[in-house]
Amino acid sequence: MSFIEIKSLKIYACHGVLEEEKTNPQPFCFDVRMEYDFCKAAQSDDLNLTLNYDEVMHDVSDFCQSNRFDLIETLCARTATMLMRKYPIQSIKVSVSKPDAPVSLCFDTVKVTTQLTRRIVLLSLGSSMGDRQSYLDMAINELKCHADITLQKVSTPFENPPYGGVAKATFINMAAQISTYLSPKELLDAIHQIEYKAKRIRDVRWGDRTLDIDIVFFGDIVSNDEALTLPHPDFQNREFVLSPLVEIAPNFRCPLSKKTVKELYDDWKSNN
Repeated sequence: MSFIEIKSLKIYACHGVLEEEKTNPQPFCFDVRMEYDFCKAAQSDDLNLTLNYDEVMHDVSDFCQSNRFDLIETLCARTATMLMRKYPIQSIKVSVSKPDAPVSLCFDTVKVTTQLTRRIVLLSLGSSMGDRQSYLDMAINELKCHADITLQKVSTPFENPPYGGVAKATFINMAAQISTYLSPKELLDAIHQIEYKAKRIRDVRWGDRTLDIDIVFFGDIVSNDEALTLPHPDFQNREFVLSPLVEIAPNFRCPLSKKTVKELYDDWKSNN
């Protein structure tokens, strides 16, 4: 694991809630810690194989000076996102300090910090209504074009009988592997927007639908949040989930069972 750090980058800009803060530049200090594998650059001494920290600092400066935000929380979060979108960074930690914050007390500075990490996410996609393949193709294209998602692999589609006893039509199912630094909730919101574009109607649980996208694995995250359970519940009992996942990510390891996707699929086949 390798890191490139920029400390105490001072930039004068206009951010704040008060009117004078919006017109009178004041100092903001940035600390940026980027996880980046510069092993090849260290071996070859080639700048092209590492992050150019001069370019990174100018990007931060330009972004800070060309925007106006009320909150340094917004400045911090959007700076981190800007850098993650532009550079192949595995993770980033950005802190923004405001030493001249208009507070009538004695203090050194006010500081906020945010951190983003890219994770591998495995998705299961299905459609049983209308032009099924077109809905799936649209979903894959939406994932590919999303600024905060990198589409890495897509399985071949295959037809599958309905599951759960409610849906009646035959499904086309497939899987996708993506990389993203969005939070699970943010990714779920993005997925719901894609399903909305496909005119997905959520009136009958497990019923036929134009498009269904489920998050099966989100890196090594385990969560029982009522809005999103990770890994996806009951995935290990669904061939239409496991079979396409084996094609694109056979060695991905479930954070609960510690088994690979291939091992889980073999378990399913031995029990069915």
